Amino acid sequence: MTSVLGIDAGGTATRALLVTLDGQVVAGGEAGPGNPIVGGRAAVRSFAAALEQALRGTDPGTVRAGLIGIAGSGGLADPDVAAAYTAAWTGAGLRCPLWTSGDAPIAFAAGTPEPSGVVVIVGTGAVAALVEAREVARIADGLGWLLGDEGSGFWLGLQAVRRVARTCRATAVLPAEGLAGAVARHAGVATADELVRWATGLPLGRIAALAPSVCAEARAGDPVAAAITTEAVARLTATLDQLDAAALGTVVLAGGVLCQDTPVRDGLVAALQGRGVRVRFARDPARGAAWIAACRALGQVDTEAARRLHAVLCDSAPPSSPDPYRHGGRPGPEQGLTSF
Repeated sequence: MTSVLGIDAGGTATRALLVTLDGQVVAGGEAGPGNPIVGGRAAVRSFAAALEQALRGTDPGTVRAGLIGIAGSGGLADPDVAAAYTAAWTGAGLRCPLWTSGDAPIAFAAGTPEPSGVVVIVGTGAVAALVEAREVARIADGLGWLLGDEGSGFWLGLQAVRRVARTCRATAVLPAEGLAGAVARHAGVATADELVRWATGLPLGRIAALAPSVCAEARAGDPVAAAITTEAVARLTATLDQLDAAALGTVVLAGGVLCQDTPVRDGLVAALQGRGVRVRFARDPARGAAWIAACRALGQVDTEAARRLHAVLCDSAPPSSPDPYRHGGRPGPEQGLTSF
């Protein structure tokens, strides 16, 4: 049985899928963060662990190729980093090529077999990329929580904390209902002053984790939460406008905020469809990586056979987002950077 490996080396988890050349998923493996920007040398161990699980019971000699998608401008460009990942690859008994890609192309491929278009990934962070011939041609935002990531999960949480603190500053006790109540319970505080002290400590992961509550309160009719999600849509639309998305045929939406049932997703879909843009949702990025690897191995990129393979491997899979407000391919803000 000849197969390929698709790997999504994310900032929160690493997923590896072993897939036959006709699109059948044979096995999978999952481990911790596989992005060296986040995990340093521990990321290599996660990569190796995910490979070991995916290859269990399989002859590594039957694997034709693999493709790893990894976030970050450098990826595996550093020779020392690349050497460590190559050593893990060969250590698993693999002698076939290991191709590399950014996270945007594999997220795009997880949503469409088209070679070019736009992908917008919104989880903890937010980034949009113009993909041409399955490579990133231009990028917008993705600047991190301090400088950008507008409309992201972290942005949603931060706006909620800011608005509740400002609105309720004169209130002795924060309201128990609506967005203010949700923020107070999440932060474990009772007053606006306590909320300010909590936020000043920069609990970045906890702030980002407020995003589901913001979306839920917006759905329930809280006007402040609804205003925040509406503004998130406007921010994301502005980010896409930097890539001239309206002139393109396909926009793939990826990441938990856009692949789960959220008002941000609904608003962005409506805005794009109003412009005549075709909207697709990304499936598991590891499937996108496996599909690209299989097409390359078969020499069938941009053929009808490649489209049929995509329909089997990607179109039939549910939208991927095990953690609904994180994107597995980008480091979460609470994780920071780790030297390799």
